[in-house]
Amino acid sequence: MPRGPLPFIAADEIDALLDFPSLIEALRDAFRADIETPLRHHHAIAREEGEAALLLMPAWTKEKEASFLGTKVVTVYPGNLAKGVGSVAGTYLLMSGDTGEPLVAIDGHRLTLWRTAAASALAAEYLAREDASHLLLIGAGALAPYLARAHAAVRPIKKVSIWNRTRQRAEALAEELSGEAFKAEIAGDLGQAVRDADIVTCITLSKMPVFSGDWLKAGAHADLVGAFRPNAREADDAAIMRSRIYVDTRRGALKEAGDLVIPMAAGIIKESDVVADLFDLCRGQAKGRETRDEITLFKSVGNALEDLAAAIKVWKKRA
Repeated sequence: MPRGPLPFIAADEIDALLDFPSLIEALRDAFRADIETPLRHHHAIAREEGEAALLLMPAWTKEKEASFLGTKVVTVYPGNLAKGVGSVAGTYLLMSGDTGEPLVAIDGHRLTLWRTAAASALAAEYLAREDASHLLLIGAGALAPYLARAHAAVRPIKKVSIWNRTRQRAEALAEELSGEAFKAEIAGDLGQAVRDADIVTCITLSKMPVFSGDWLKAGAHADLVGAFRPNAREADDAAIMRSRIYVDTRRGALKEAGDLVIPMAAGIIKESDVVADLFDLCRGQAKGRETRDEITLFKSVGNALEDLAAAIKVWKKRA
């Protein structure tokens, strides 16, 4: 019997279906579960305006019943910003793990925003001080408002400072966040903003460090989200050396995260300096923050497990 059109869940519907407290718990459960996540396929695409990328991210659950299979197809075109088009686009295909039949296609870009922010907040539950109230966003792109709301779901955030190379975009983000429970404001001096912040979240496509670890105050938590290539980084060597280092997954971060790959190649840190990943933290196999004054650092590059968990959450809530 021929199938009807494959249902599609658009960005606005994802926003209506998801909330950060329940999505963060879904990710925690996923990191505790038995889910197969092959290392994502990363293909470079030569472009005149700069190298683009195609990413394929499959994952599947291993339950005997009610199992799921999914994959995300993502393109990253940094040159799109000059064209007034988003730099990241993608689609998620969720399938039955029992039959392999497609169930639904989901806006991959919006799903990525939600799950990426939720992963950072999940890490912050283990790594940021419980009284962390001042969040600094370095970068004002599409992911920034989601990170602000996600961190506010796990910590008592009262103030969100925003720093961006283009002040106009920072102002637009502050306006977008004006209805939230926290106060959003523009940060004038980046160095001072980092020194004041309890949580520093960096979301840029920069290839060079955008802040110095010497600026981090005692007890700060650094959340590095943006750079996902081995030749790009957002934090300098000082930030790496001063921090207890955590990652979303060792396999992904130790291969793809320039924030770690570059200082490891220089002999500044070793793989053993990475204390734990989210599997370890969520399963209680490693400790997070141990003292009020230590500086913690979380580096994420994204994992297909997170996409699958978020897609299943969207599918079940829609049903």
